[in-house]
Amino acid sequence: MRSKLFVPCSRPELFPKALASAADSLSFDLEDAVQEGRKQEARAAIGAFLRGLSPDEVTKTLIVRSNALDSGHFEADLDAIICPALHIVNLPKPESADDILAATEVLQRFETERGITTPIGLLANIETPTALANASAIAKASPRVVGLQVGLGDLFEDLGIDRTDTLAVHHVQFALRMAAGTAGIWAYDGAYAAIANPDGYRAEAEAARRLGFLGKTCIHPSQIAIANEVFRPSDKEIAHALRVVAAADQAEKDGVGAYTVDGQMIDPPFSRRARQIVKAAKELGLA
Repeated sequence: MRSKLFVPCSRPELFPKALASAADSLSFDLEDAVQEGRKQEARAAIGAFLRGLSPDEVTKTLIVRSNALDSGHFEADLDAIICPALHIVNLPKPESADDILAATEVLQRFETERGITTPIGLLANIETPTALANASAIAKASPRVVGLQVGLGDLFEDLGIDRTDTLAVHHVQFALRMAAGTAGIWAYDGAYAAIANPDGYRAEAEAARRLGFLGKTCIHPSQIAIANEVFRPSDKEIAHALRVVAAADQAEKDGVGAYTVDGQMIDPPFSRRARQIVKAAKELGLA
């Protein structure tokens, strides 16, 4: 899920175009992208679209960002969207493990009513100071939580923090990655609003990748190619990882605990990382 394209649920004419795009996943938005007076119309549109898809034919990860738990729209949102084609609900503004458990209860109820046996995941947005402080607890609250996502717009704007301050961005990214790591789930980078600044988008994406993020949100189709490029293993990484895996397999046969590859000492953490890179490369058809 290197790239996740944002799609307003109030614009159903964009749904087929998004499905045909090069994005690895789509995030249909019922929250900030939809005016209050159009919420019902938007949820009806995305619900009809999702129910019209055959899960076996969908090659992208399909996500819907609902409205927040306390918005008055959450249950209606889930009632509209819970169906076999949906993979993940993106929950905005959870602030505690209790919020995750409350969302999970509603999600489970609709799944049970509709006979859905494959659990739908939760992607939790970390976009308030309280949520950042509780990020580890949010990550570990339920097995349904598949990842944490950075929400810098909401987090920074209300606090008067400059969105272009790379040190502040790095701090939040690092804290989020560590919190996700406590639960063994992935971290996902958020939106970059300056569409006309592809270099800025790339730089932020590269910083996130160095921290082990899975991918980055795209709020415009022009950002998809950048995200796909940044979050794929490079040819050099793949080649090194293949050599590490081969050496690790041989070392296991020989009963050797640590060894060198390309002049670098390798032990279990490095070999595990190499296997992850090889797996990702194979999924992308690169190895």
